[in-house]
Amino acid sequence: MTPRKRADILLVERGLFESRARAQAAIEAGGVTANGKPVTKASETIDADAEILAEPAHPWVSRGGVKLAGALEQYPIEIEDHVCVDVGASTGGFTEVLLANGASLVYAIDVGRGQLHSSLHGHPKIVSMEETDIRSLAGKRLDIRPDVVVIDTSFISLKLVLPAVLPLAAAPMHLLALIKPQFEADRKHLKKGIIRDAAVHKAACDDIAAFAASLGCTDIKVFPSSIAGGDGNVEFFIGARRG
Repeated sequence: MTPRKRADILLVERGLFESRARAQAAIEAGGVTANGKPVTKASETIDADAEILAEPAHPWVSRGGVKLAGALEQYPIEIEDHVCVDVGASTGGFTEVLLANGASLVYAIDVGRGQLHSSLHGHPKIVSMEETDIRSLAGKRLDIRPDVVVIDTSFISLKLVLPAVLPLAAAPMHLLALIKPQFEADRKHLKKGIIRDAAVHKAACDDIAAFAASLGCTDIKVFPSSIAGGDGNVEFFIGARRG
């Protein structure tokens, strides 16, 4: 009898994807078949010698790239030849999109260590600032003031992030930041880590938009992210300019 394996594990073992996370994303996007039949779940077991056809769910190093690429369609920003800062860079999805759009330099800031994707390591246009809490840069300056700010942070409110990063930016500048209601709203609205109430989503978005305006931001637009967060939470973007 032919042994069977989990689909996501087999995809990685075959060298079709570099991680189970990317294999799972491809499966969720409907891009994987085994012996001509669609694979619909990462946990599905298939024959180890099955004929597998697989296409990546997206071209970026992380789902964050899909989010920012989608946001730029909703709120276009001139990025080519501009200096950018990516707060909450993680594996570099946002950073990769900025580079693809012609950024001259990207400061990739994250509190973590060793998360930036290997394909971005040593990139001449990336200044990787690992183990850096954006709040620790208060009162300091980057070597070159960025005029594009993108933000994708978790477990912290944008009310703590925006006052820390905006003073680092040039004037004028443009902003695209993910609003994650689960980190903005009262925890009483969370059910198993997820907020499903559209009224709570709206209240969180309105609150952040008003806060950004109080910091001098204009041309503010709030809109849904093209895809949900990895945990299933609905996310939004705020686009704005300042100066």
